[in-house]
Amino acid sequence: PAMLQLPLVVTARLDLVLVLVTLLSLWTRLGGLGYPGAVVFDEVYYGQFLSLYMKRTFFIDDSGPPLGHALLALGGGLPWQRAAAGLSVWSLRLLPALGGALCVPLGYLLVLELRCSHLSALGAALLLLLENSLIVQSRFMLLESLLIFFVLLAFFSYLRFLNAPGRCWSRYGWLLLSGVSCAAGGLSRVTRGQPLQVAFGSQVTLRSSAPRPVPCWLHSHKANYPIRYENGRGSSHQQQVTCYGFKDVNNWWIIKDPARQELVVDSPPRPVRHGDIIQLVHGMTSRLLNSHDVAAPMSPHAQEVSGYIDFNVSMATQNLWRLEIYNREAESEEWKTIVSEVRLVHVNTSAVLKVLAGSDVTAVAEQSTSINLCVCVCLNIVCCHNYPRSGQEQKEREAELHSPTHIDVDRKISFWSKFTELQWKMLTVKQEESEHKYSSAPLEWIAMETNIAYWLHPSSNAQIHLIGNPVSWGVANLSLLAYQLLAALYLLRRRRGFRDLPDGAWQRFASVGLLCGGGWAVNFLPFLLMERTLFLYHYLPALCYLHLLSPALLEHIHTHLLRTSRHVLGVCTAAVLLSVFLSYWTFCPLTYGNPELTANQLQALKWRDSWDILYRRR
Repeated sequence: PAMLQLPLVVTARLDLVLVLVTLLSLWTRLGGLGYPGAVVFDEVYYGQFLSLYMKRTFFIDDSGPPLGHALLALGGGLPWQRAAAGLSVWSLRLLPALGGALCVPLGYLLVLELRCSHLSALGAALLLLLENSLIVQSRFMLLESLLIFFVLLAFFSYLRFLNAPGRCWSRYGWLLLSGVSCAAGGLSRVTRGQPLQVAFGSQVTLRSSAPRPVPCWLHSHKANYPIRYENGRGSSHQQQVTCYGFKDVNNWWIIKDPARQELVVDSPPRPVRHGDIIQLVHGMTSRLLNSHDVAAPMSPHAQEVSGYIDFNVSMATQNLWRLEIYNREAESEEWKTIVSEVRLVHVNTSAVLKVLAGSDVTAVAEQSTSINLCVCVCLNIVCCHNYPRSGQEQKEREAELHSPTHIDVDRKISFWSKFTELQWKMLTVKQEESEHKYSSAPLEWIAMETNIAYWLHPSSNAQIHLIGNPVSWGVANLSLLAYQLLAALYLLRRRRGFRDLPDGAWQRFASVGLLCGGGWAVNFLPFLLMERTLFLYHYLPALCYLHLLSPALLEHIHTHLLRTSRHVLGVCTAAVLLSVFLSYWTFCPLTYGNPELTANQLQALKWRDSWDILYRRR
């Protein structure tokens, strides 16, 4: 008999709500991604990391594990120097934006795995979708959106493992994915191959070795001292020189031999020694470090330090400095990276480079007593150092300085040698004790008492701020408090023998608290013990867990506590969601930087006095 031909049938289930929230998430995160075209906030540092990966350079920084940086380099696809020169940054921001967009459908699926309804899953997705702070953080070349994606993916995969049938072998694939997601980003970074001896022509950063008044780097930029200060006192109107508490491209200086015009290292290098006369050329502006008999801005008893500009006003250059190595070894007087502590003595006036009030870099007359040599805040350490190539021109030097410590690494270092050294470095690296203008304390995050100004248009009021959705932020805090109170009440009554919930409902309630409330605690409480500069964006992973908790808790209240008031609860829920959307829409101009608002409109958005919203009155 002839064989019967059976048709091949494929059955697929499509969750239209999941598709809808995914499309909306892609639209809110990817729409207009290339605006603004300028480098925003910490993008400058991640751009440096991307460039180093492009050059196959192994390096270290103290911002976190390297996987995020490697992913940015993978997704960028072009050197950071080209983007900084004016090309579109869309491709550089694409991967973080995709990671942030995928967090919304992940939140939807997570709530379903918590055994909640599709309506609760939709509520969680909407809270994540309309959270302004998550949108802002995912639209730039920053790492938090990728971090949150891997955190939620690990959470989701583990729940799939727990909920899968016991004899299903595929459940162990979910467990493996959970472990991989948890491990995404485990190595630190370290620099190798950095030259030990500082030579004429070296590019260096100089950091104050004393912790007070503030540990900082010698810094300059394209801005001049005002012709006259507010008190009427005059200045030289030369280029400003300050001490900056954070890593920045404007911290780089070139050690120059006064007898030569070249800014390159000879072959072999000529090391700088104790007692040598040097000049310091600012890498980005080519101004020479200078001092003269003009009062400093914040310390009038000391001399002003500046980057010399020839205004043709009979103010001669005085840019020679004598190097004194304070902790030099008896057998060697060479200036060495990291280990050498040096003083820079102004040749013309014998004043010593110091940090006095705030970040005021000054030249102070040297005292005859030896005790001042021990306590003065003029000792400097070369933190980063490299040798530029010969024939280097200004534009090439600027590109080099945008990606410091670009020395090639010894390829023979084994993986386990790198791994061991990197893990130790992560545990022992010291954080700077300086404060950033937008830094904040963890307890300030809960009530969103702070914000971060990410970008301000150079000539208009268009700007972008990291500010959360105030309504959803309040809902998250209220949900956490309500769950804690309700859990305490249930536990107390169960202790006394009252079973208010069936066993299945109690297990679901406990699981929601353990995974969502516990996830919040794990991602928030460690910051209370950290002695480092912290920012509002550090709270975003913890906040996501509260956005998952809110609809799950509401469903529990709807199902088990307010059975006779469901219509009232439904109306209240709709009102809250509408308020969340209106709050999102209100702060959209600060989320996307468009449209531009007037000064009065911006002032109306300052819902808290502690928020720093900038505006120009016209």
